[in-house]
Order: sequence, then structure tokens, then C-alpha cells
Amino acid sequence: MVTSKRKIEHLDICTRENVESYGNGFDDIEFVHRCLPEINKSEISTKTSFLGHKFEAPIMIASMTGGHPETKAVNANLAVAAEALGIGIGVGSQRAALEDSRLEDSYRIVRDSAPSAFIYGNIGAPQLSKYSIEDLERAVEMIDADAMAIHLNFLQEAIQPEGDIDARGCLEKIAEVASSLSVPVIIKETGAGICHIDAYTLKKAGIGAIDVGGKGGTSWAGVEVYRARMESDELGEHLGMKFWDWGIPTAVSIVEADIGLPLIATGGIRDGIMVAKSIALGASMSGIALPLVAPARVSAEKVKKQLELYIEELKATMFLTGSKSVEGLKRAPIVIHGKTRDTLEARGFNWKNYSQR
Repeated sequence: MVTSKRKIEHLDICTRENVESYGNGFDDIEFVHRCLPEINKSEISTKTSFLGHKFEAPIMIASMTGGHPETKAVNANLAVAAEALGIGIGVGSQRAALEDSRLEDSYRIVRDSAPSAFIYGNIGAPQLSKYSIEDLERAVEMIDADAMAIHLNFLQEAIQPEGDIDARGCLEKIAEVASSLSVPVIIKETGAGICHIDAYTLKKAGIGAIDVGGKGGTSWAGVEVYRARMESDELGEHLGMKFWDWGIPTAVSIVEADIGLPLIATGGIRDGIMVAKSIALGASMSGIALPLVAPARVSAEKVKKQLELYIEELKATMFLTGSKSVEGLKRAPIVIHGKTRDTLEARGFNWKNYSQR
């Protein structure tokens, strides 16, 4: 099946090739160091909540995979780590399992391996016109999901020769799903970010949370370059190269999309300092994907160790900013420099508020 084959191709490419886009904006963000933090580092708490669920740290394992027999072990390793650390996890697009029920197990393994974790399902906005609410409820039941992500990947669709490029009616369908589905809906971009007007429009449609999925992490246009080369698709390769770095940087998109809904910051989160920066900019959680792909193909312990490093880096950042809790970190002053400051200023956002806390 084409969809299932594409799943393992994506995973293989992300494991062996450089598929990152340039510029998530976090290099332009600096915390104001507190030389007298006046807190005990051992008493710092990274606990938080999201959509009514408790987390040990403001971290999600972002949607990655599923839909091919070889992805089952990867999802199991990710889920075991999520359960052990008390964090959340998303599955890759469940389209493959909705097309072929034999593939459901590659997703169900996540709930089997993480019985108490916050888990969200995943389906693409371009495919919503093909599925009923009953179909989406089947995707929820497949993994006993706590929420359902609808991913927006029109950049990738525009480059794929088999891409779904009819974007008409998506907003109306999203609103229908948000009002009818048994779990909250998370809107998730996949590497090109979400601007203010789209975030506001989506909020009016009734969604529960936003994952900004900004530029600076995995470039799905870049992934499609490698797929195009495998298929000798010159046009696909050309378009993928041209749009490799297209989109709104993650740091900018967090500010753009901060319209009163819970926010997940994904897109180039590569250490715990970036997790902290995203929280200080306005995110509720951070999502991590690409750095966990290779460890997940080895063992759950490898995934767990990688995530533990992020959490320890987050704690150190909180200590050095005098932030005893995640709520405190949200109020930590930051200074915004360079292109990120210029972009926010040009877009009409008051970046000075962040340094005057």
C-alpha cells in the first residue's frame, strides 16, 4: 500500500539523512541570568498540566510514526520512555490504519506500552473530507487517545507527486470535528509554523490546543527531496529544495499563535534550554521528534536517556533564572535579538514585554 510504504520511507530518511530546516529563532532568545536565584535546585518542580492531564515535565514526544509493521517496535520504545518519565506522546498519521485495519497494531502498541500516559492521535487535514466522525472515533479508540491532532502539512502535500492539494473546506471540517469528536482537537503544523490570523481563526473553530510546528526542525520538504531522488522525480526534488526552509520560525510562531489556547512548541527543540525558552515565550509544552528517531530504533532506554538529558537541562535553566516551577519560568525575563526581534516588530508584536517582566 502506498501510504504504508511512505511511512517506512520517511522513517528511514529521517534516520540516515540531514532533513533539518534552518533557523528556529531560539538563537535570538536569551534568558536574563539570575546570579542570586534564591531557590534550592533540588526543590525545582517541572510538573505541569495540559488539557486537564498531569505531566512530570512540559515535554511531549511529538508525532512520528506508525502505519508499517516495522514501525511497531519504534512506537513501543517511544511509549515505554513516555510512560517511565510521565510525559506525553503522539502517534504518526493514522491514515494507514484507517485504510487497512491490519496496521492498527503499529499504533495500538503505544497505549499498550504507556497505559497511563497522555496520548494523542493524528490525522491529516487534507484527508478530513474522506472520513466521517465515526472514522475519527475509530482512530481515537485505536489508541484510547486523550486528544486528536489534525495536522496541517500543505507544504509537504504541495511537493509530493501524490499529494492532496485541495485545501478547500478544511476549516469547516475542522470545526465539525472539534464540535463532534469525543476528545479535544489539537491543530498541529508540521514544520512551517502557524501565524496569528490562522491561530485566531482556528480558535474560533473550537479547537482545544495548537501545536505550532515551526520552521527550524524537520523539513518535510527536505524529506520529500530524498523521496523524489529515490523515484527519479526531478520536479519533486526541485520543489523540495526550493521550499526546504519555508515557513515561520518556531520562536516567532509561538508568539504569533499565543491567542489564549494551550500551545505546544515543536520545530527544532534540541535541548532543555530550548524547552525553557519556548515556555518563557508562551508555550505550555514542547514537542520533540527528530532527536528521538535514531534512539527509538535501538531501545526504550536510549530514548529515555535522551529525554532525561532534556529534563536535566531544563532544570538547570530554571535554577539559573530563579524559576522554582513551570509557572515561574513563564514569567522569567528574556531578551530577544536579531532577526526574531525584527520579525516580531515588523509583525506588530511587542517583544519588549518579554524583557520587562
